Amino acid sequence: MRLLIRLKARRNAAYDSTYHHKLRGRIWDALADTEYDKEHDKDRPKGFVYSNPFPPKDMSEGDERTLLVASPHEGLLTHIARDLQSERELNIGEMPFRVADLSELDPDVGEPGTSGTIETGTGLLVRIPPWRHDEYGIEDHGGNTATYWRPEHTMEPLRNQLESNLDKKHGLFLPDYLSGPSDIDGDLFSGYELIKTFAIPVTVTQGERRTLVLSKWRFDYTVRDDDHRRHLNLALDTGLGERNSLGFGFVNITDKTEVTEPTQEANGADT
Repeated sequence: MRLLIRLKARRNAAYDSTYHHKLRGRIWDALADTEYDKEHDKDRPKGFVYSNPFPPKDMSEGDERTLLVASPHEGLLTHIARDLQSERELNIGEMPFRVADLSELDPDVGEPGTSGTIETGTGLLVRIPPWRHDEYGIEDHGGNTATYWRPEHTMEPLRNQLESNLDKKHGLFLPDYLSGPSDIDGDLFSGYELIKTFAIPVTVTQGERRTLVLSKWRFDYTVRDDDHRRHLNLALDTGLGERNSLGFGFVNITDKTEVTEPTQEANGADT
């Protein structure tokens, strides 16, 4: 599910592309003293992801921006919505907004047979753990440091890390009796189009700033069955890759072709 937040700029402001840490802090403030607050210090996916305030450009007073927050937990989004209703001032660093409207969205990749495209709305963070460097032929410079995925590492480690990460989220947020992505045959996506790779400085925790290597993608899919549909929808709710609570890996459906029922004429039925 998603919470769609309509914002209005309270004054002229330059767009802050390093919004991640500040926006995450506002979300955790909204979840303070709730059942989700305890997830803050746990070393595992937090169960939410968010878009950038878009469109990403400098703003004048009164300009509109949109923010999306996604989660597999309806209750988590409800807490955020209630907090934003009671405190409509939403400042993201030097970008001062007022919440103008809130609504719910429930995107779905579609029934089996549906084809479409999922695009990363924010950068995708994928790291290859050091114990898999030899497997992928990645030069290890010593230590136990993960390697940020780059195009020269080929698609295999990216696909594997995306599946492994989504597997972990499936185990955390969905019932145990349901099959996870690694339990079934077939890839998560049928096509991978790399848009770009880039690096940005990000405050990952208070006082700690790192340069992260990110990538943007278009992923094609055709829903094979109900399990595959659930896995793709989980990616919409939790984000793909790592550091989703910093807003990375947020994805949108940008194209979808639904399955159509055959007509009577196509079936050769009498009219």
